Amino acid sequence: MKNKNTSFFQDPKLILRAVLDSFLKLDPRIQWKNPVMFLVYVGAILTTVDLFSEKGNFYFGMQISLWLWATVLFANFAEALAEGRGKAKAESLKKTRKESQARKLNGSSEISLPSSELRTGDKVICEAGDLIPGDGEVIQGIASVDESAITGESAPVIRESGGDRSAVTGGTKVLSDKIIVQITTDPGKTFLDKMISLVEGASRQKTPNEIALSILLSALSLVFLVAITALVPAVFYSQKEGGGSLGLAGSFPALVGLLVCLIPTTIGGLLSAIGISGMDRLMRRNVIAKSGRAIEAAGDIDVLLLDKTGTITLGNRMATRFVPSPGISERTLADAAQLSSLSDETPEGRSIVVLAKEKFGLRARNLSELGGRFVPFTAKTKMSGVDFDPSPDRKSKPGIRKGASESIRNYIVSLGGEFPREVTDIVDEIAREGGTPLVVSEGREILGVVHLKDIVKGGIRERFARLRQMGIRTVMITGDNPLTAAAIAAEAGVDDFIAEATPETKLKRIREEQAGGKLVAMIGDGTNDAPALAQADVGVAMNTGTQTAREAGNMIDLDSNPTKLIEIVEIGKQLLMTRGSLTTFSIANDVSKYFVILPAMFAGLYPVFGKGALSILNILGFESPESAVLSAVIFNALILVFLVPLALKGVEYKPIGADSVLARNVFIYGFGGLILPFLAIKLIDMILKFTKGIFV
Repeated sequence: MKNKNTSFFQDPKLILRAVLDSFLKLDPRIQWKNPVMFLVYVGAILTTVDLFSEKGNFYFGMQISLWLWATVLFANFAEALAEGRGKAKAESLKKTRKESQARKLNGSSEISLPSSELRTGDKVICEAGDLIPGDGEVIQGIASVDESAITGESAPVIRESGGDRSAVTGGTKVLSDKIIVQITTDPGKTFLDKMISLVEGASRQKTPNEIALSILLSALSLVFLVAITALVPAVFYSQKEGGGSLGLAGSFPALVGLLVCLIPTTIGGLLSAIGISGMDRLMRRNVIAKSGRAIEAAGDIDVLLLDKTGTITLGNRMATRFVPSPGISERTLADAAQLSSLSDETPEGRSIVVLAKEKFGLRARNLSELGGRFVPFTAKTKMSGVDFDPSPDRKSKPGIRKGASESIRNYIVSLGGEFPREVTDIVDEIAREGGTPLVVSEGREILGVVHLKDIVKGGIRERFARLRQMGIRTVMITGDNPLTAAAIAAEAGVDDFIAEATPETKLKRIREEQAGGKLVAMIGDGTNDAPALAQADVGVAMNTGTQTAREAGNMIDLDSNPTKLIEIVEIGKQLLMTRGSLTTFSIANDVSKYFVILPAMFAGLYPVFGKGALSILNILGFESPESAVLSAVIFNALILVFLVPLALKGVEYKPIGADSVLARNVFIYGFGGLILPFLAIKLIDMILKFTKGIFV
C-alpha cells in the first residue's frame, strides 16, 4: 500500500496486464453487464459480418468496424486499468496468507494443529516470532506486533488485552512477549480474506447512484436505437418519393456509426472505471471500503462526528500549572499530585510527575517504601490516587485522590467534607480557557487543581472551514464538561459539540440527524462505538480497535488515524464530482456529434455538400459524407483514451458548494464538451483528407 502517489501509467506491468485483460473482457458474458457498451459491441460484430455482404464501400465499412472494436477495447482498457492495482495488491496479500501451526489451548494443556482447523472461540498462544494464526482478540497479555503485511507500515504496534487495541489479524507476526488470543472468525472469513475479495473487485457491487445512472444511460441508448431503426423506412420513403440516392442513409455501417456516436458511450465506457478508481484512491491511503456505497455516502455527507481527543487535539493532555486552594502552598499541591501519579501510566499522570519535578525539584519516589498503594482510575469513580497503609503507631496518612471536579466533590461530601467555592471558581476558569481541571484532595481537604491542556492540532481550523464550504457541519464529541468542550470547540472552529458524551449519546445524535434527512459519518475503535458505527451512513473503524468495531463499520482505516475521516469525505466528494463532470461532458459532446454526423447521413437526398442549398449545415466544411461520419466515429473512440487518466485520477477537487460545482461543471465540461468535438473532428477530417488515397 505504499507508493501512494504512483500513477497508473508509470507501471509498465500494470499497463500490459490491462491491455491483455481488455481482450479477455470481450467475452459476451462480461459485455452485457454494461448496456451502453454492449450496443457498441453488437454493432462492431454486425458491421464486421456486413463486410462480407459485398455491399457499399468495403474500405469505409472496414474502418467503421475497426473503430467500433477500438471503442469497445478502450472502454475495457479503462476498466482493466482501474482494476489492475487492486488485483496486484490482492496477489500480494495472497502471498502473506500462509498456513501456520497454531498452539491451541485445550484446558490446561496445549495442542499443535494447522491454522485452517481453528474455529471461532478457540484460544491460542502466540509468542515472539509466531505468526498469529487467525483473526481474534487478545484476552491475556501484551505484545509488539508487526502488521506491515496488512498496513504496509514497518513500525510495530502494541496489542493488549482489556482495551480498544485488542484486535489482532491473522497473518501478522508477534515480535515480542506473549499473548493469548481468542479466535473470532472461521477460516475463509478472516479480515485478510475479506481484504483480498474487496481489493480485487470480486465483491464490488454497483452503487445506487451507479445503478440509477446506468438506467438513465440505457434508456437514452434505447431511445436512439428506436430512432435510428425508425429512420430507415423514412429514408427509403423519401428517396422513393423525392428521388436522389440513399447515400450513407442506406449504408449499414454508417447507420451503426450514427447510433454509436449518439448514445452516451463516453460515460458508459468510463462509469465502471470511475467507481473502481475511487476505491483505489481510498486503498492507497490505507483505507479499505467494504462497498462503493460507503464511498458515495462519504461524498454526500452532511454531518461529521469527530472525537476530540486524537482527532481535533493532539490527544495527550499535559499538566501546565498547579493552582492551589486558599491557604495551601503550590508546593504542597504539587507534592500530593505527584504522589497520586507515581503509578499512573497515562500521559496526564506522567506529565504531572514531570511538572512537579521541573518546578519544585520533587523527584519520583517508591510508593511501596512509603507504604502507599496505588488506586487506579475506574469508569465508576472517575478518580485515581494513592492510599497509605497504617504506620507502626497504627495511624495512617489520609488518602490522596485526583479526578474530575464532580467526582472529587461527591467523594469529599461522602467523607463529610466541603467543596470550597473558591475551588469551583478555579475549575470554571480553567474550563473556560479550554483546559481540563483535575482536582486534587487529601483526606477531606481540597488541595487545589491541576490545569491539563490538550493542544488543538495545527491547521485543523482551516480544514473545518473547507468542510463548511462544502456544506458539511462538524460536531465534536468529547467526555469533557460543557465549559471545556465549548472552549475547545471555539478554538478548533467546529460547528457544534457534544459534551460528557456516552455511547448512548452518540447513537441518539446520529439518529436525530438522520431523522432530519442528513447523512452522518463518524469514527470509532471500541466495542462501545459499534452501535453508532453501524447506525452512521459512513462508519470508519480503526484497525487497532476491537473486532466488534471493525465489523460494525463500513470502512476500516489500516493506519488508525482519526483525521483520515476528513480525507475520506474529500475522496467521496471527488468521486461524485468526477462522475458528474464526465456525464456532463459525454452528453455535451453527443450533441456536437449530432450536428456533425446527421447532415452527412442525408447528403444523398438533400444537397448538403458542395454548393447545395443546405450546404450551410456542413458547418465544418467536410468534403464527403464518409469523411464526416468516419471522423466522428474515430473521435468517439479516441476520446475514451484521452479521458482514462481523468477517470482514474479524478477531477481536481476543490472544497466548494453544490451550486458552485454545478456551475463549474456546466462551464468546463458542458461548454467544453460542446466545443472540443468540433475542433477534434475537424482535425481528424484533415488527417483523413491527407491520407485519402489510403484510408477512405
